Amino acid sequence: MNVVVSLIEGNFLLKKKVLYFVHGLKKSVQVTLWLASVLSTWEPLFNQRNHRSSRTTGKILDAITWTLVALLIGSFLWLVKTLLLKILASKFHKDRFFDRIQESIFHHHVLQALLGPPLMQEVESAAKFSRCLFSWENKKSDLKKIIDTGKIHHLQREKVSSWTMKVLVEAVTSSAMSISQILDESYYNVDDGEIDHEMEIASVVASKILRNVALPGKKFIQEEDLLQFVVKEEIDLVLPHFEVDETKRIGKKALKKWVVKVFQERKTLAHALKDTKTAVKQLNNLVTAVVIIVMAVIWLLLMEIATSKVLVFLLSQLAVAAFMFGNACKTTFEALIFVFVMHPFDVGDRCVVDGVPLLVEEMNILTTVFLKLNNEKVYYPNSVLATKPISNYYRSPDMSETTEFSINFATPLERIGAMKEKIKRYLEKNPQHWRPSHLMVVKEIENVNEIKIALYSTHTMSYQDYGEKMKRRSELVMELKRIFEELKINYTLLPQTIHLFPVESH
Repeated sequence: MNVVVSLIEGNFLLKKKVLYFVHGLKKSVQVTLWLASVLSTWEPLFNQRNHRSSRTTGKILDAITWTLVALLIGSFLWLVKTLLLKILASKFHKDRFFDRIQESIFHHHVLQALLGPPLMQEVESAAKFSRCLFSWENKKSDLKKIIDTGKIHHLQREKVSSWTMKVLVEAVTSSAMSISQILDESYYNVDDGEIDHEMEIASVVASKILRNVALPGKKFIQEEDLLQFVVKEEIDLVLPHFEVDETKRIGKKALKKWVVKVFQERKTLAHALKDTKTAVKQLNNLVTAVVIIVMAVIWLLLMEIATSKVLVFLLSQLAVAAFMFGNACKTTFEALIFVFVMHPFDVGDRCVVDGVPLLVEEMNILTTVFLKLNNEKVYYPNSVLATKPISNYYRSPDMSETTEFSINFATPLERIGAMKEKIKRYLEKNPQHWRPSHLMVVKEIENVNEIKIALYSTHTMSYQDYGEKMKRRSELVMELKRIFEELKINYTLLPQTIHLFPVESH
């Protein structure tokens, strides 16, 4: 029985993998088969002697025959081109975006669940199933596609078929995961006139979740409250994304931050996927131009128009074109390698190029558009970026922070020990912002007057959200100031030499 089930599952997965290519190659295969059938019918009907009454008729029939052959070869090349681009797009999406898509759809599922009715023990399975199905309609067809979002976090990148990946990409880029759609699907009516800003929308959604999930009269949510709406496994996955207090309670502020993060990530991801689709289309246009040129050359060869003189002329023109456009072709090739092979960033990633923090706004085949911290736009050729070291904050793990300060050499060791203990307690008291592990080292003693100390702490995030990073650092510095004042730790300059000069009176 297990063998039969395995065979059925394997056959189902195989069908899903084939389905992606069947839909994508349908027109190309139809054209190729149609041309093959026309040529196979044309050859026995018109290439007989009784149809070649004159030399002119024979030339016309030969021209039509070789044209059909050239078109058949061209359609086959077109089919190969489409297949290779489909494979490239599918592999590219799977390798670069699967984890982000999986997380985005999972958080969308949790958000829907928290806005919906609670799970009842008697009908838990039925209610859960009805909420897990996330559907939308394709604009280009009447096909309605469904994703079981309750099982999205069980998917593995290696086992995801190309068809499933295509469905996931369409789910993120469609409007079915927008804030307005979430509110429309919830059990509350929201007037569009009340909502005109993302933060206001997040506040409305957070208020609805709080009223729906929290116990009556409570202004916070506990893990026990979440169990009425989502299963324990999903809670364990989503809870680390909330900024909870020491008692693991979730307030409205934490809910609001989470909602904003979910929709900002979805918006950034959709933008990145659309830019990737644009880049693939641009690549398709380049390859299409090459295929058309190859088809034209094949037709000229088959028609025997391309004589030795014509070939010499074409080669000479090709040499001139290589001289004129050789550098452009080299730049384009380097840009293609950068975008599809190296791919050091996606739209929405914060990077550092030449020591300048930049936010990726738009990616094309030849250029990438960045935004500086002051929203100044910077255009970089991708061929130039391919030669530069690029730091990517988004893809980095939790990043560290270095805070340096100096204290008086005469500060007692007991105060220094108390200072270390207070800093440790502050970091442990804010686990949503800082990792408890830290390091405080004495860098040097200068002029037997000051002790230079460096505090190495670790954020619970990367520097992708640069504003939040600066806010946390500012709060840490203000806490250090408070500790110094409380322990009366200060720093005084060495006695300074003052030179007095008499002032002549007039």
